[in-house]
Amino acid sequence: MSPWFWISVLAELAILPIYFLSLEHTKLQQKYGLEKGNKIGDALGLISGWGFFLFLFGIWLSPQPRFTIPILQELSFIIPIIDFPIPLVHLIVFVPIIVVVLWIALKGVAEVTLKVAETHRAEKVVTTGIYSVIRHPQYLGSLLAHLAISILLSALYSLLLTPLLIVYIYLIAWKEEKELVKEFGQEYEEYQGRVPMFIPKLRK
Repeated sequence: MSPWFWISVLAELAILPIYFLSLEHTKLQQKYGLEKGNKIGDALGLISGWGFFLFLFGIWLSPQPRFTIPILQELSFIIPIIDFPIPLVHLIVFVPIIVVVLWIALKGVAEVTLKVAETHRAEKVVTTGIYSVIRHPQYLGSLLAHLAISILLSALYSLLLTPLLIVYIYLIAWKEEKELVKEFGQEYEEYQGRVPMFIPKLRK
């Protein structure tokens, strides 16, 4: 197994405490003061947020065994320059998932603003748009992106890592909500009661 795969996995796990700390806005403000605490939290949010995606890229792109979905295996699309074959059925599966991911990501960022998405510091409880359907659209989008890209690249170890990533993302969302309850109190608790975390309710 490629050392780059394990380096990326271990780096992803190592960044989790930084991610957690970036969500502790109240604690940072109490310790360093409002302005300095916010700046430290924003910096930690940027580091952990971009680090999360950087190390995911490492997981996706590291050398690893390739798998194929056993349908139309002989048909493939060749990426020019790097001469990398992608089974056609993998591409067909990838496209609709990534379209959904892009829609979720754009909707989520549009509702909370790019600054809040990057720094993990909410200024208010957003309950409109996609946030009226699920509480964590961007984390759901990250998980779907992982599935889509693992399938597109036929990355076996990356795909097998999906259950761990589900737990990882759940822990981040759990920690974020714990801090949001501290910051917004009953307003956020009522929102939790109305809107599911990741899986939308079927409308009657």
